Amino acid sequence: MRIGNIFLLVLLVLPFHGLASSALSLHADKVLVDKSHKRLYLIRGGEVLRDYPIVLGKNPVGHKERAGDGKTPEGEYTLDWRNPDSKFYRSIHISYPNERDMQKAQERQQDPGDLIMIHGSPAWVPSVQWAKQWLHREDWTDGCIAVTNDIMDEIWNLVPDGTPIVIRP
Repeated sequence: MRIGNIFLLVLLVLPFHGLASSALSLHADKVLVDKSHKRLYLIRGGEVLRDYPIVLGKNPVGHKERAGDGKTPEGEYTLDWRNPDSKFYRSIHISYPNERDMQKAQERQQDPGDLIMIHGSPAWVPSVQWAKQWLHREDWTDGCIAVTNDIMDEIWNLVPDGTPIVIRP
C-alpha cells in the first residue's frame, strides 16, 4: 500500500517537475525597440517572448543628439540598472550615451543628455483607466521609452540587468 501511495504521488508531481525552472528561463536575453512601429520586443534565443506598445520622446524621429531635444536614442546599449522607486512607477536605465554618442556630442560641443529609461506612468497620473490610456496615446517623454505600469511590471520581471537593448529607427 505504501509503495502504491508513493507511485501515485510521483505520477501527480511529475507533470509539474521543471515548471519553476522553466519560468525562470523565460528571462529575455535581448530587448528590441522599433521606434517607427512603437513596439518593444523581449527576445530569448532569437524568438519573441513578448511585445508591447510604447510611447517615445516628444520629438521621436531621429537619433538623440543633445540634452533636451526630446528624441529617443537609436543604437546598441545595455539595460544596466533599475530604480524601483522612480517618479515614473519603476524604471530601467538604458546606457545612453555610449562612446559613439559621447564622441559625436563632443564634436558638436553639446551635452548628449543622459538618464534615458524604460519606465511606467508618472506618479501624478490617476489610477483610473481612461487617464492611463490617454497618457499612452501620444509621445510625451523627454527621450525615454514609456509603457503602462502593468507592462512595466512584466518587463521588470523578465529583463535582468546587463541585457542588451537595440533601438531601431
